[in-house]
Order: sequence, then C-alpha cells, then structure tokens
Amino acid sequence: MLSMTTIRKNKGFTLIELVMVIVILGILAAFALPRFADFGSDAREASRQGFVGAVRSASAITYAACAANSGCDVSEATDSISLQGVSVSTVFGYPAATAAGIGAAAQIDGVQTSADAGVFTITIASDCTVTYTQPAGAGQAPAFGGLDTCS
Repeated sequence: MLSMTTIRKNKGFTLIELVMVIVILGILAAFALPRFADFGSDAREASRQGFVGAVRSASAITYAACAANSGCDVSEATDSISLQGVSVSTVFGYPAATAAGIGAAAQIDGVQTSADAGVFTITIASDCTVTYTQPAGAGQAPAFGGLDTCS
C-alpha cells in the first residue's frame, strides 16, 4: 500500500507547480517580447546601410579602376570606364550621379532612383533616402547624404 501512494504522487504536477511555471513564462515574455518586437526598424536600418556601403564601394572601385587605366583620366569632367563589362560614366574619375554612373557601378536595381543636377537619390522606403553627390572638381571626392534620415 505504501508503494501505491508513492507511485501516485510521482505521476503529475501539482497546481502550485503549474501556476509557478505560468508566472515565470509570463515574466519572461513581458521582458523578452519588447526586445524582439521592433525588428522592422532594424531591417530598414540594415537595408539602408547596405545601400550606403554598396554606393561607397562602387564609387571607390570606379575611381581606382579609372586611376589605374590609361584610357581613363581622373582630371576629366566626363569620361567612362568599363567595370566587369558594364560601362560606367565618370566625373573626375568617380561615377557620375546618374543611372549610367553610380547606378551602373553599384548595380542598383529594384529601388526608386532619381538624378538631378549632380545628385543621385536612392529611395529605399517612403521615409528613407540616400544621396550620392558627384565631385565638383578634380581632386575632390563625392559626398554621401541622408545617412541619418531613416527611421
């Protein structure tokens, strides 16, 4: 008879044990959920940083290729160079602020872009834009803007 009582006690959980597990899970959820709930803004930020990195890298690679190529002159206001079979329009060795310039060099597809007076704008989301401004003269570097405007 004693062994039957011992077996019966070990078969399940008591109500107190179940309530304590639910309380602990509730506390963990209350602290963990807010940390994981805002992945949308993190994704937008990562996307923007990816585009900025692609534009900066494409700009530097284009300039390096132009400087190393005898057929391209970094002191010329307009020129072009071929990068992996793609013709890229350049301004003072850097990509021009056009779809045929920085758009081709960075291989930007699938996002809204616009070019106006030496400024190429990439719209990642309705409230997130990155701008590329071509250099104004020889020896100058392009400028990148909109780096802190995404929410």
